Amino acid sequence: MNREIAKAQRQATASPGLLEKLMAAVRPEFRSDLVVFDPRDPVFGGPACAVPGCVRTARSQGLCPGHHQRWWRREGKPDLARFIATTDQQVAGPLSDSPTSSVVPACECKVSLAALAPQLKLEVQYVLQCRRDERLVRTQVTTVARMVRLLAGLPVASLLDWDEETLRTAFGRPAPKDAGPRTLVIYGVRKLEDLAEDHGWDTEYRRDVWRLRRLGRPTGGGSPARLRFNAIAQPWLKELAKRWVRWRLSTGLGSTAAARCVTAITRFAQFLATHEIGIDSLASVDRPVLERYLADLHVEFTGRPAHRTHVGLLNQFFNAIRQHSWDSSLPTTATFYPEDYPKHGEQLPRAVAEYVMVQVEHPSNLDQWDHPAYRLVTLILIRCGLRVSDALKLPFDCVVLDAEGAPYLRYHNHKMNREALVPIDEQLQQSISEQQQHVLGRWTDGVPVLFPRPLTNPDGSKPVNSATYRQALHRWLQRCDIRDEHGRPVHLTPHQWRHSLGTRLINRDVPQEVVRRILDHDSHLMTGHYARLSDTTIRRHWEAARKVNANGETVTLDPDGPLAEASWAKQRISRATQALPNGYCSLPLIKTCPHANSCLTCPMFITTTEFLPQHRHHQQQVLQIITAAEARGQTRMVEMNRQVADNLAKIITTLENGEANTSRETSADAS
Repeated sequence: MNREIAKAQRQATASPGLLEKLMAAVRPEFRSDLVVFDPRDPVFGGPACAVPGCVRTARSQGLCPGHHQRWWRREGKPDLARFIATTDQQVAGPLSDSPTSSVVPACECKVSLAALAPQLKLEVQYVLQCRRDERLVRTQVTTVARMVRLLAGLPVASLLDWDEETLRTAFGRPAPKDAGPRTLVIYGVRKLEDLAEDHGWDTEYRRDVWRLRRLGRPTGGGSPARLRFNAIAQPWLKELAKRWVRWRLSTGLGSTAAARCVTAITRFAQFLATHEIGIDSLASVDRPVLERYLADLHVEFTGRPAHRTHVGLLNQFFNAIRQHSWDSSLPTTATFYPEDYPKHGEQLPRAVAEYVMVQVEHPSNLDQWDHPAYRLVTLILIRCGLRVSDALKLPFDCVVLDAEGAPYLRYHNHKMNREALVPIDEQLQQSISEQQQHVLGRWTDGVPVLFPRPLTNPDGSKPVNSATYRQALHRWLQRCDIRDEHGRPVHLTPHQWRHSLGTRLINRDVPQEVVRRILDHDSHLMTGHYARLSDTTIRRHWEAARKVNANGETVTLDPDGPLAEASWAKQRISRATQALPNGYCSLPLIKTCPHANSCLTCPMFITTTEFLPQHRHHQQQVLQIITAAEARGQTRMVEMNRQVADNLAKIITTLENGEANTSRETSADAS
């Protein structure tokens, strides 16, 4: 440990100018050995205790620590309103200045920094000033005092003497104890690093752990805070990996995707280091090495999605090296071929069953949400198909109107890194307006987000975390006792509602391009994923179509009959494998057709109105053949084609009558 401290101290002294920057940055109000906080301070203080006459800061249940811990809990947690109205304003105990004092005790409004070394003291003053200026998280004065006591007992002259990893394991008592002081000191390290060093690639690129916040990348809410190259032991491979990831980030790659790139190269580096195959340069990475690596990947992943990801990213890495001429020693055989990728299994969308959706959307169940904002989030996920992180980060003014006054939801599609619009109904628009009024009731100066985090969020700028909503969703499903068709409790994820919306739209005959725009997909391939879920739409059209056989007789398929599914499967197979230019063959595949090129006289032939143009054209050709055969005296040919002509006449008449009836019904419906 002493060796690590000495190393860290040498690194800290390599940052000249920090002391001068601190002297210029810390304001006089914090430049004292005794820092005094106003009990009403929005960060280090708070509202007064709810007990009338008590001026101490409220912490839990609206009560100060004295009334909450020593009175309310000791008395068995009685009714809170009655307790507040009847209890004494005076608090006795060690937290008070005296047994009968109602004044805020020193430990809740004062912190002494006299025991800290000069630079360490100035650093702590700067950290407290930053905490006050940001006004993002409330921090108890007792937490600040505990951090100062811990720092005073450490052999450090600066907060930068230890890195974050060391502070997480060696500062204070093991977790979960001292979590508050530990979080505050790590926050201080980051603020000091920002002050001491310049932001940008000149500082971060040479580090083995990139701090993405210093590259202007958003962190938190699922996004990584760091990219770690320190597990890549080979210097030549680490340098290429850093160069590749920097290039990918500069082209707009997201932080999460960049982390996957680092993971792929790190695993390859560990394979090269642990399998003793003698790879000491890029020139040794040839096809036989990659074949061994493919076998190693198969053992670990066996075709799971991560398997394909590792192969694909490593291949992109090799291609980038060649494309940008970063290292000409890479062998030409160092590449992966299409056959090297594990088969990409077609997965069905994870749409929620309609049996479950009926329960989820029932008003009585939606009313059981104990948080109105989460109820609105649920409706937005179901009706708009947003990803949960995009829904929770909706801007406060997220509703826009078109020229006709129709409302749309405006949001940022983080996956595509662009703004998108999705139409909403007036009911959802009204619910969003009510949420806006609720938010303004608490943050009167306005907030940037529609769903601000209710706690540790003084200015309302932080949105609700997706993990928080998921936990609330799980509790809500249990509270509503929502079950599947087998009576089992339902467990679902917010993203399944996106799949459900896509599937519902496809099955309601919404054009695929419209579905793509609503879900803001980048390509039709993703939208087609929902179209492949079921044959509901296709089957409904098939059952509604007027089907005619070779004799012009209407063919009906009973959708509720005992053989409905089998009949539908047979029709699907026939349409796919035995399609004819003017209809479909309903002969089972296991039988041989005895009527080759004679479908219009075949009892297995079925056709619909969509083939009327072909039938009319065919009828003209047949009549011409009959006329020419009669002129030449070819009686047999006349007989053969006369049956075809008669069947065509019956087919066309029946189909035209059905088409006319359909048109009249459509006109009647429209009127």
